[in-house]
Amino acid sequence: MFSCRRVLRLRQVQLSQRGLNGSHGVHNDAKSVPKRGRVIFSGIQPTGIPHLGNYLGALSNWVKLQRNAAPDDELFFSIVGWHALTLPQNPEELSASRVNMLATLLAIGIDPKRSVVFYQDDNQCHTELAWILSCVTPIGKLRRMTTWKSRLADSRNAGSDSEVDESLLNAGLFTYPILQAADIMAYRATHVPVGEDQTQHLELSRELANIFNRTFAARKRFFPIPTQVYTPSRRILSLRDPTSKMSKSSPDVQSRILLTDSTSKIKSKIQASVTDSILGVTFDPVNRPGSSNLLTILAACTDESPEEVASRYEGKSHRELKADTADAVEELLKGPREDFERIRNEKGYLTEIAKQGAERAKERSSATLKEVRTMVGLS
Repeated sequence: MFSCRRVLRLRQVQLSQRGLNGSHGVHNDAKSVPKRGRVIFSGIQPTGIPHLGNYLGALSNWVKLQRNAAPDDELFFSIVGWHALTLPQNPEELSASRVNMLATLLAIGIDPKRSVVFYQDDNQCHTELAWILSCVTPIGKLRRMTTWKSRLADSRNAGSDSEVDESLLNAGLFTYPILQAADIMAYRATHVPVGEDQTQHLELSRELANIFNRTFAARKRFFPIPTQVYTPSRRILSLRDPTSKMSKSSPDVQSRILLTDSTSKIKSKIQASVTDSILGVTFDPVNRPGSSNLLTILAACTDESPEEVASRYEGKSHRELKADTADAVEELLKGPREDFERIRNEKGYLTEIAKQGAERAKERSSATLKEVRTMVGLS
């Protein structure tokens, strides 16, 4: 493992070679900095085996970002264990989930040679920067964050956000948007792929980058203002309650399809999914949420729009739709499922990938923190 001093020396050499020496980064105007590729950051919590909604909503987009990235783009994908601690966790289950999530990312096609894949909790730069940012974050901005209610509602399987109250809120959950900002800013990320439910948190990251730059960087853009990457994202609903998202916290295991589900499990879950008694198949998310959810899943598997898929099922039955959806999901997941089962048993390989990822992440973030400490007066 690189020592901290060696990491910083290596990073300074790299930055100097690219015309981005740390002192230049602080004192030069943004317009004088040579054009660089994008720095993309995203994270996912290690909360068990991912389900179909996770795969279609976020993870498959990571693979597309990697595939379509320019040669000088840098990609950082993190398994955010510290975020998982904002809600009660079984320590043994959390430890296993971290490993399973790493195996999942590799199984779906994230290449550790092209992208930096690492455990967030292996890199202390995140928490150090989060503390510095917390000291410049107005409490009013945190109070306007609303996602803590939805997270508590999901964890308690509540019907809506209104069923939870502040007595259930801990300090970590209240301030974790600052840690999210630190995750992004530690790598001076320029682009962040997030879903609509995380747009508010990205806005806070943008605000904190501006606050830091105005306060400590003589109004220069030391921290880039991260841009949200809008990627096609399918909102996959529960198979048993199509008025809510597919969730791992639901007590009904029939409500979700896991990456590890067998062919028979996939078919049985989709066959038992809730639809309606209306004849024919149409895409109408408001009035026919169950049927529309199956059309959305099938369309995601075939890379079409739900409306296009629905047009092929005029005059057909829900039985036919369910059978075709089950076949399409099995075809989509069978490769990643087989790779996951193989990779998660290769403990030495996973340990080495995590170690290499942490070293590369620390190399980049340590250079950022070195300059931050200087700017705030800690060195």
